[in-house]
Amino acid sequence: MTRFIVIAAILCLACRWIFGRWPWDYLSAPPNRSQTVFRARKLLGVSADADRAQIIEAHKRLVRQVHPDMGGTTAQVHEANAARDALIDSLPENERSL
Repeated sequence: MTRFIVIAAILCLACRWIFGRWPWDYLSAPPNRSQTVFRARKLLGVSADADRAQIIEAHKRLVRQVHPDMGGTTAQVHEANAARDALIDSLPENERSL
């Protein structure tokens, strides 16, 4: 039994080292579109009826806070950019390219 636990632990660490993720991370389902949009709204702090200009302004405000020159990380900037893109993609077609 102890041998099984040691082998399982080694395999978990090998998976983390090789692929950069724990084995149980592969078991969770990716978020669906509505969850992504909800998280993006929460991150940027905009309401559900926000237009393109409000989304862009909230994105600029957030990026000023999390920019690496201001003590943030590039991962936070990438997350802010992804949130902006997800919200703009969720807008109706006539509001996207204003």
